[in-house]
Amino acid sequence: MIRFRLQELLAEKHFKEGRRVTLLEVSQATGINRVTLSKMVNHLGYSTVTDNLDKLCKYFDCKLEDLAVYVDAPAEQEDGHREK
Repeated sequence: MIRFRLQELLAEKHFKEGRRVTLLEVSQATGINRVTLSKMVNHLGYSTVTDNLDKLCKYFDCKLEDLAVYVDAPAEQEDGHREK
């Protein structure tokens, strides 16, 4: 499963620039809907288009591997619920 590192990249940008960077600001700079960015931050395994990945890499001046990481998906129990 893919996990996006937007929170970490926002924190790094905040530290480098000495100011808070919001998802709204990223949305306005990249043209990516703010709701899409929020889902990328909050929903493990959220799927997005490669154009968004390209825009975010350009905005954060990073490589794809800095933007997203692979994590093992939680195993599902026989009843279809995820293990905790």
